Amino acid sequence: MDAAAPSTLRKRPLSVRTSTSDDNGTDGRTSPDDELGEPVSPSARLVEDFYIIVVIGAATPLNIPALRAGIEAQLARYPHFRSIQVTDKDGNLRWAPTTVNVEDQLICPALAPAAVAADPDKAVEDYVASLSTLPMDWSRPLWEFHLFDFPTSEAVATVAIRVHHSLGDGMSLLTLLMACTRSAADPTRLPAMPPLPTRTGAIYQRPRPSAGALAYLSWLWSFIVLAWHTAVDVVAFFATILCLKDPHTLFKRVNHAESQRKRIVHRSLSLDDVKFVKNAMKCTVNDVLVGVTYAALSRYYFRKSGDTDKEIRVRSILLVNLRPTTSLHACVNMIESGKGSDVKWGNKLGFIILPFFIGKHSDPLDYVRKAKKVVDRKKSSLEVVFTHLAAEVILKIFGLKAAAAIFHRMISHTTISFSNMTGPVEQVEFCGHPVVFIAPSGYGPPEALTVNYQSYVNTIMVNLALDEAQFPDCHELLDDFAESLARIKDAASRLGKQHRKA
Repeated sequence: MDAAAPSTLRKRPLSVRTSTSDDNGTDGRTSPDDELGEPVSPSARLVEDFYIIVVIGAATPLNIPALRAGIEAQLARYPHFRSIQVTDKDGNLRWAPTTVNVEDQLICPALAPAAVAADPDKAVEDYVASLSTLPMDWSRPLWEFHLFDFPTSEAVATVAIRVHHSLGDGMSLLTLLMACTRSAADPTRLPAMPPLPTRTGAIYQRPRPSAGALAYLSWLWSFIVLAWHTAVDVVAFFATILCLKDPHTLFKRVNHAESQRKRIVHRSLSLDDVKFVKNAMKCTVNDVLVGVTYAALSRYYFRKSGDTDKEIRVRSILLVNLRPTTSLHACVNMIESGKGSDVKWGNKLGFIILPFFIGKHSDPLDYVRKAKKVVDRKKSSLEVVFTHLAAEVILKIFGLKAAAAIFHRMISHTTISFSNMTGPVEQVEFCGHPVVFIAPSGYGPPEALTVNYQSYVNTIMVNLALDEAQFPDCHELLDDFAESLARIKDAASRLGKQHRKA
């Protein structure tokens, strides 16, 4: 069943202060300069074809008036969420403030009642997949709420939020979304978030003045290692742009059509199980998740391909947030005090080219061991800073078309996009609706497979965005993630018993 075309709660067109120009490549979005705001950042222009979709499950039926009022009071007050992109007289894209009618941003899909009754989960999934082929209305702010006020196997009601990537990267948009929520236990306060991450590594562990010469030499050596690893990664970065391609596997994009319909699916995993493995292996949650991904892709690959026992190395684009770490409460306090402009909601990302290994291991923990080794090596490099600066410089010197071509070439020479984000550690309410799950993903990158992890309370959601034609059995791949975590946890349990006996 293909989802029907969306119908808005209110079909009146939004009034915006723009004037159509001649055919000069500006898409008709021009406006006098005195009406314009800040320029659209280079990073935002680089992701012009990228979109973020966040699927949220609610524990209660949707109260649309309360939802409308809450969005208007919270989300719609942020500058980019009440602006559109227009072109100034010099041909540069800038943000122009506009009047927002929240009703125009709320969409109630006209789904076939028979399809909803037969399989509500599939009805929602099919509709969300259809969004990857439907353009947004650029005469309105580039965000939408698609409302599904019927129960599924996971929630009483579901909301799919579609946001253009230029409004912000995943981390900034998640922070913004959480700033609009409140604790379900106490609606008067913001939700509790995990502790802010701390930087680790030898270069951050400066010896005390009383330390000996050997400690200082070891510390200085860590800078030499950092410089060497960065140089190697920079060479690999340019080689990837020029000629270094991943081998063809089941995960490599096959369909090169401009319009790729993406199937967006998710599966809930136990965060306690992930932390159990983390503690047993003395590593990080991210190490475990990368290891689980290694294992899941390996299970899927060898089952589908029929290949014998061999190891294949592919690469993933791992997005990294480069903002200074700021707590959710600090962000909200700045907004409430009138200093909201100090909060950087936009795109400030670098990326890492992270090796992914597809292979068979008799010990499931070997997937985590290999992941930890790879991630630790990448932590000892400034690759992420270089890639961010390189993207900015290329865009300013060679322009958007050249930068986009280089960016897409690099992505097409790798295999997977990967990210991992942390969410609240307690249940939250959004506009009075208790949230059951949060599942962010997106579409636009030319890869056939995108993997994203999102934690929430005691669960962690694995979210996959897949080329629908290339992965018709996407739910089998989700099963592989669940089974891989179960096997790794079981092996970690045996490891703990062996240590106790010893």
